Amino acid sequence: MQKIMCGMNARMWLCAGLAVAGLMAGCESVPPGAQPEKGPHGTIAYSVQVTASEPGVRIEANGQYVGNAPLTLKIFGDKDGTFHNFGSYFYVVQAFPLNTNEFVQTRMYRTGRHFTPEDYIPRQIYFDMKQPPQANPPPPVYVPGYPYYGPGPGVYIGPPYVYPYPYPYYRHYYWHW
Repeated sequence: MQKIMCGMNARMWLCAGLAVAGLMAGCESVPPGAQPEKGPHGTIAYSVQVTASEPGVRIEANGQYVGNAPLTLKIFGDKDGTFHNFGSYFYVVQAFPLNTNEFVQTRMYRTGRHFTPEDYIPRQIYFDMKQPPQANPPPPVYVPGYPYYGPGPGVYIGPPYVYPYPYPYYRHYYWHW
């Protein structure tokens, strides 16, 4: 009876060990809308359908021309389905009208730069070219050609800056008591 119990315990531990190893190994699945293509900084490619109420409108992504609507836009994002921070606070997609009485349409998505929230990559983007612009303009966006350290010229608004030492040249000397 002792030998049978020992064999059953060994088999039970072996099965439990294999089950734990299988759970820990897991498998890497591709999120919905993603392609198996890998991008820079450990990102993966997502396909986003971009359409507009007027076919043929000019589409730009982050200031770069990507084509005329309708089109499929490839966006490199994080594995959890959110936009990746490539150095700007927003990922901007714009549609420019062909006719009069139509308006420029803008979609801005947060990238999570400096611990700000990040948005999920949509499966499709639709632009209604007849929709008037917002009453409040969107926040400033990083435009290529500006210095890399900010979205435009820096302006400090706040209390006056006070130097931490009463006399700046004392910080280079060692005090000996």
